Order: sequence, then C-alpha cells, then structure tokens
Amino acid sequence: MKNKFDKQKKTKYNVGIVGASGIIGHEFLNVLKARNFPIEKLFLFASKKSVGQTISFNRKKYVIQELTIRSFEENQIDIALFSAGATISKKFAPLAACTGCVVVDNSSAWRMDSTVPLVIPEINPNDILKHKGIIANPNCSTIQALVVLYPLHKFFKIKRVIISTYQAVSGAGSQGIEDLLNGIKNIAPKKFRYPIFNNCIPQIDTFNDLGYTKEEVKLMNETKKIFHEDIKLTATAVRVPVQNCHCESINVEFEKNFDIAHVIEIFDNTHGIRILNNINESEYPMPINVNGKDQVFVGRIRRDFTVENGLNLWVVADNTRKGAATNAVQIAELVRRSQNGGKL
Repeated sequence: MKNKFDKQKKTKYNVGIVGASGIIGHEFLNVLKARNFPIEKLFLFASKKSVGQTISFNRKKYVIQELTIRSFEENQIDIALFSAGATISKKFAPLAACTGCVVVDNSSAWRMDSTVPLVIPEINPNDILKHKGIIANPNCSTIQALVVLYPLHKFFKIKRVIISTYQAVSGAGSQGIEDLLNGIKNIAPKKFRYPIFNNCIPQIDTFNDLGYTKEEVKLMNETKKIFHEDIKLTATAVRVPVQNCHCESINVEFEKNFDIAHVIEIFDNTHGIRILNNINESEYPMPINVNGKDQVFVGRIRRDFTVENGLNLWVVADNTRKGAATNAVQIAELVRRSQNGGKL
C-alpha cells in the first residue's frame, strides 16, 4: 500500500468528499471551512443522480463528479471524507487507500474491523497511528456519550452505564427530515415504518435475535473498542420528532466515590464539553440551543441515589456536526499533524 505522506511533509492537501450532496457531505464542507483545513484542491463525489450539480465552497463553485474506481488516483487525493453509506465505503475505501489516500469513513462499514482504528480525537487520538489507509468515524450517538463519559471514567472508573437516546430525524438522512415535515401535512412516511410527526419510535435500524437494534448494539460495541475496555453498557435508542441534534439520558454507576462539584470541574476542564446546568434558571441543553454547535453539551447533572456511586446526565449534541462531520475533520487534522511530525 502506498503512503505518499512518507515522502515529504505537506502544507496543503487534495481533499475528496464522497457523498457530497448529502446532509453530512454539506457539513463536511462547512466544518472544513470553519476550521480552515489547508486544502490545495477539492473534489466532490456523489451518485449519478447528483452528478453535474454545483456546490459553493470558499467563494468557488465545484461540480459534483461521479465516483469511480479511478477517482482517487487520477486526482491524487490525499484525504477523503466518506459519508455515502456502508456499501459504497466497503467498495471504494480500500481502492482509495491503495492509492495512498487516507480515508475517514462515516459509515458503519469499518467501525468494528480489527484492522481499522475507531477514533474520537478527545479520547483515543493515538489510535490513528495504527491506520492502514482507513480510519472509522464512530456512530453519532456513541461520540456524544463517550466525550462526556471518558473523562469521568479516568477519575472514577465506570462500573455500568444505561443510555436512552432521543435521536433526531436528520440521523436518517434527508428522507427522515422529509418524513417529519410531511407528517405535519398528514402525508404518509417513506423512510420510517410509522409516522414520526407527533410520535416517538423506539426502533432505530433492525432488531437482532436478542431484541436489540443495530443502533443500540453499535453503542455497546463501539464503546468497548474506543475505550479498549469491556465497559458494561446497555442502551435503548428512540427516534423522536426533532429535526436535528440527538439527546441522551445517561445513567452511570462508578466504582469510586465522587462529588458533584468534582464532576462539574472535570467537565469544565475537558475540551469539547460545554456545561448548561443552571436549574434555578431552567438552563439545560436542548436541540434548539445546541443546533449548529461543535461541542457536546451536558446538564441535569445529579446523583442517582438508588446506587452507591450513581450519576444522572442529560447530554445533547448536533449529530451532523460533532456526531459526524466535525469528528471526521478532527480526525483529518490528526492525520495531518501526525504526518508532519506534530503531537497528537
């Protein structure tokens, strides 16, 4: 496998976006611009139905191209951000990697592959050093939960976690948003099995033989891989009639004792977390005050008195930003830093 970065340090990169016409594809571009990622040339790829469409980025218009097996080598792409589904990623990510391109994949295709790092930069940045051309972006619900849980785990050691998610329709793509908006007009859903407007659906993805959905299993398994520990975690994932931003109720039991003031201090000193926890003023994270933000917001911080060392948290994050695009671009920044001799 080629590694073009071994030859020389780079100041700017040829960047490819796979799935450029989708929700996350647009957010990739927004985050690349916001974080001033050093781009030499930009290439946008999507399916045939989107080919020829134009997207503006940094005052220039780019034409969406069809993704082919030669796209990465012909364009000498250094880093590619994928968000076009597992089937596309399974086919094209290895082809890209063989050209020396580093792929950051947002699908479920590679997350549990033992040869592919699964990375949240605030938690396990050094895992990118093990990559062989592909780095996986975790599931959106996993990212926001672990950004909050990991710093607590370092101090108090997690014994058990129970997570209930309240996930926005944008997590199901543009069709999910359409179902919500069409539901207001009493139009039958196309993406979801049941109407999502004025409803909550306690199923995200398909069920396994044990009664858990794939979304719930992702949370359990990805946590273990990212933490490099056998964390005991159970989850219930629910789709709710909110356009964007996932919410999570997290109940965690620790092995060590803690006090709430110390928990808040830990959060306050952890990059990527913002606290909204003023119950006297009814201040807490909600989709309407988190939408478009890159941080993970936490509030309703309180003890669970039913167990010795229990804690309840309410966690909200923009699933299209930190839950997908921002985390992916942060990984690309780590790749850049590592290839140029910087500290991770």
